[in-house]
Amino acid sequence: MHLYEVVRTLEEIASPELAEDFDEGKIGLNLDLNNDINKIAVALDATGYVIERAADIDADLLVVHHPFIFHSINSISTGFAALLEKALANRISIYSMHTNFDKAAGGINDVLAKRLGLKGVEELEAGRVGFIDDCTADIFVHHVSKSLDTTIQYVGEKESITKVMVFGGSGFNPEYLESARKMGVDAYVSAELKHNIIRDFTDMLLVDATHYATENPGMEELTTTIRDKTGIDTEFIDHNPFIKVL
Repeated sequence: MHLYEVVRTLEEIASPELAEDFDEGKIGLNLDLNNDINKIAVALDATGYVIERAADIDADLLVVHHPFIFHSINSISTGFAALLEKALANRISIYSMHTNFDKAAGGINDVLAKRLGLKGVEELEAGRVGFIDDCTADIFVHHVSKSLDTTIQYVGEKESITKVMVFGGSGFNPEYLESARKMGVDAYVSAELKHNIIRDFTDMLLVDATHYATENPGMEELTTTIRDKTGIDTEFIDHNPFIKVL
């Protein structure tokens, strides 16, 4: 199958039009080699390890969540040059699906809600809201840690948790949290918890389950979706940063 046929399928899975304004020009083919695709790799990031592994399995296309080129480039560092060299030498095109895949049906936020076992999930402009069986905060945070296989940090005192909002990646945004507050959310699960958020939103349990662990499951499930829709052999590449916690 030609690259552009695969791209059409990826756009059906998550339309680029769903992306946030700051993603303009970053969604889609970051590296277009106009090649035929017989093997696809999927990962959260186009790291050195991921590109090396994609080359090892003879992938023709690497699909990632975070854009391969996120900021305007005026110069190319030695590190980025090495990534480009490896991708070019092995004829690996790179396609990014970022905030459009966060929002898409079956995307990052839907999978996160599913992994946490939320019921009656409501689709929001930012994130998802759903319900769990009534439990204490202590039981809930242990459930999050086990479900996502990750260390977590959390803050807030809630005797009862039933209504939960999830947002994969950097979702501790005051605007989103205000929406959660208005909806009567008991617990908010996302990543990259900031000091001002801790101070300003003391009325709900804030659970930081890491950027990787809140987004990686969505990319893992995307692997199966791409395989089913294209018929192309597709492999997920897991590259956990393994943050050490003392």
